[in-house]
Amino acid sequence: MIPRLHQRTHTPHDPLAEALGRPVSPDEGLTEYTVVAYWPGLDNYTLDDEQKSWTSAQWAEHLEDPYMEHPFAASPDDDRHAIFHLDIRLHPDDRELTGPEWAEAAHRLARATGIEVPGDARGCRWIAVQAQPGRLDLIANLIRLNGSWHTQPADVPRRVSDEARRIEQDLRLIPVRTAQPRAGARPVPTASAQLATILSQLADEQAGPLATVRELVEHTTHQIARQPGAADAAMMLRLELIVRRLHSVQQDLDTTPS
Repeated sequence: MIPRLHQRTHTPHDPLAEALGRPVSPDEGLTEYTVVAYWPGLDNYTLDDEQKSWTSAQWAEHLEDPYMEHPFAASPDDDRHAIFHLDIRLHPDDRELTGPEWAEAAHRLARATGIEVPGDARGCRWIAVQAQPGRLDLIANLIRLNGSWHTQPADVPRRVSDEARRIEQDLRLIPVRTAQPRAGARPVPTASAQLATILSQLADEQAGPLATVRELVEHTTHQIARQPGAADAAMMLRLELIVRRLHSVQQDLDTTPS
């Protein structure tokens, strides 16, 4: 089970589209077999007889609502990139997990990241999407229901990694191999290892050079969209295509064997 933390974004549409493997749509309904888990407060947020099978566009709007409800909420760094995205991928030879197993993994990872706090009724909105084989995506808005910003623990990557190892053990999944080098050994990196390091840096979705370019294009797109009469449909489409191409390149680099 390999977890991957993505760079925070301003909109849930791209993370949700990546989780689904297709664009967000106002026509496609996502059932409980796709949205396998969500924040506990949703049951109190919706009416008893309300349909829970929302479209992907409605789920994206649901995650985006805190922006509208709390227009001045911002991070300690004074930014509004509140959409958190984590995905985990199973080993190719792992067995297929059942819906309840995916849901258990989602809730455990949500607690590990600090997004879900047992007993906290004013926490973050989040959903877990299982739409692609062997993959689970956790998407959340870090603006809490009371308008405050949810500051995650500084050691989220370690917490997620530790919880992933425990989930592997509890669900009898194939563990990630973590060979420990011998004490005092200083292996000389091979050409293949050096290439793998370069590819890893390029594919880094948090601090890599492609991530920086992608964030700048996304920021420019949002700025243009906010200016009345200035948003040219063709230009917006080109910018969106550029963002998708950059993300596709990052994914290709991430899956390129070393």
